[in-house]
Amino acid sequence: MSTLNFLAFDTSTDMMSVAVGRGDQSWHHHGLGGANASAQLLPVIQNLLDQAGLQLSDLTALVMGQGPGSFTGLRTACAVAQGLAMGAQLKVIAVDTLMVVAEDARLTWASTSFTQTRPDHNLRVGVVMDARMSEVYAGTYEWHAQEGLWHTVSALEVGSPAVIAPRMNAGAHANFVLAGNGFEVYKDRWPLVASSISDPSSQPVPCVPAVPHALALLRLAPALWQQGVAVLPEHVQPLYIRDKVAQTTAEREALKGAMQQGGSSA
Repeated sequence: MSTLNFLAFDTSTDMMSVAVGRGDQSWHHHGLGGANASAQLLPVIQNLLDQAGLQLSDLTALVMGQGPGSFTGLRTACAVAQGLAMGAQLKVIAVDTLMVVAEDARLTWASTSFTQTRPDHNLRVGVVMDARMSEVYAGTYEWHAQEGLWHTVSALEVGSPAVIAPRMNAGAHANFVLAGNGFEVYKDRWPLVASSISDPSSQPVPCVPAVPHALALLRLAPALWQQGVAVLPEHVQPLYIRDKVAQTTAEREALKGAMQQGGSSA
């Protein structure tokens, strides 16, 4: 079996995470991205490929976090993945970003002294990420250790913490943890007390600090490649969940007119 080489990156948050995997070796960069990701991503990719001694043509596939997340960040990741993959005649593995957070949380949780769960044990992770506008992105995933695969338990959704939390808590069981940055961002509105895993007794369900890290993408890549989920670059699309965040001028004027008409007829 030939060595699997992957380039992985995620720019769905204010962080930019990039990693190159050459067999069982990896090189990675994880730092600030945000608005600068479009300018920084390609140089970082080239630097990591140089460190690994790889050309794009040596890669098995590209792996990217496809969202949900920052609209600008998702478009950047999609455009870079398409451009690089088309030029090198590669396929792209697009991964749900919240599943990447779940994978990052799996190893973080297994490495703490507060759990008996090991990386080879089944685990259910409820992921909550800041979606801005007083909302969170949420999804629940279950790690099936025997298969070495994640399965989606509940579909991705976006909504207020007050609406999301009860549904997510209802799916909790013994091997259940929460992960992501949504608990910290909206800790004043989240029914569970979001604290560090260093003090799990302070809350009914432990929260694990986790992010969409490119190294997590690398860990997911081999199984996803074997599953045949890689697609041609022209089929890669961002996963937004929230399809619209702003109204057009015409829509704002129409809404303003409707409100004025409603007020005058009251």
